[in-house]
Amino acid sequence: YLAGTTLDGRIKVWHVVGQQDNKATLIRDLETKGSFGMCIDLSADGRLTVSGHANGNIYIFLNETGRMIHSLAGTASPVRAVSFSPGGKLLAAAGDSRVIQLYETSAGEQVATLTGHTSWITSLDWSHTGEFLLSSALDGKVKVWSIERRACVATHSESDVAIWSAKWLPKVGGTEKFVAASAKGNITLYREATGG
Repeated sequence: YLAGTTLDGRIKVWHVVGQQDNKATLIRDLETKGSFGMCIDLSADGRLTVSGHANGNIYIFLNETGRMIHSLAGTASPVRAVSFSPGGKLLAAAGDSRVIQLYETSAGEQVATLTGHTSWITSLDWSHTGEFLLSSALDGKVKVWSIERRACVATHSESDVAIWSAKWLPKVGGTEKFVAASAKGNITLYREATGG
């Protein structure tokens, strides 16, 4: 699947697997009450789509039916990053509020708030096991969060230059590595990301 959001907040979901001639089939055109869509994610199994919006709202849809199953209040600040955990049980959302909110997806309930960044959070990414969450922000820091402990276990920073994105690399052996892209146009590789 592939998903995107529009200026008027609509979400479009396409089916791309098995299509010929590099074409995708639009399977859902979802309504989100008109607020500008800033970020989107699909669950690994393709069941759910989540979108974060400029008004601070977060919407979770069931792709099979197109039904909105949760409208999460989020914050009053724009949501710039949303990310499902690998198993789809948890959702992380963050943005201009400088906090990460964790939600349990089946009930749509907030289960934790992670604090530590001092500026807008720009990206979120789960480790392949779902044990750790990676966040980047305009404060120039990349943080690694333990989901079990609900705490930051490592902070990485090259400078105070904004970090636009951070992404885990596939795990090789026992090491956790990630890359981060800064506003200077640099991509930095970090080893032993969790400090272990």
